[in-house]
Amino acid sequence: NYAAGLRPQQSHKDKGYPIGLHLDPKENKYLEEFNTSNFAAITKDGKFYVTPDSNTILPSVTNWCLTHLVKEHGLTVQRRPIPIDELEEFAEVGAVGTAVVVTPIASLTRPSDGKTWEFGQPNVFQKLHDEILAIQKAEVPDRFAWCREIVC
Repeated sequence: NYAAGLRPQQSHKDKGYPIGLHLDPKENKYLEEFNTSNFAAITKDGKFYVTPDSNTILPSVTNWCLTHLVKEHGLTVQRRPIPIDELEEFAEVGAVGTAVVVTPIASLTRPSDGKTWEFGQPNVFQKLHDEILAIQKAEVPDRFAWCREIVC
């Protein structure tokens, strides 16, 4: 759960940032996750869905589902350490979680030096968001057998 991040999250909001992005605790240079959700990105060449690989990140069923969908769209999934400077290489960045599926991030700012990374329109993430919701609502066939009917 994300309870340990409540104080830092409030600190980010007090400074005008709606969400915080945590770096690795050891070297403080690799992307980990947002306050409330996993980090994912689409590279500028549109070939890769990139998400951090770290044993300190909470696993996300939603991120797992998205990795399956992007493969169908021809993207390669890269689960690996992501240096903060690699933000330059991303066309889209999203916060991935159960409640939101994926929320596009327009920009990220490093408060220590004011460096800002801006990202483009969430074309890929919007398609993925809509596809997950369509599967959840049974508007399209659930070709992955993710959903279960519950009879009371």
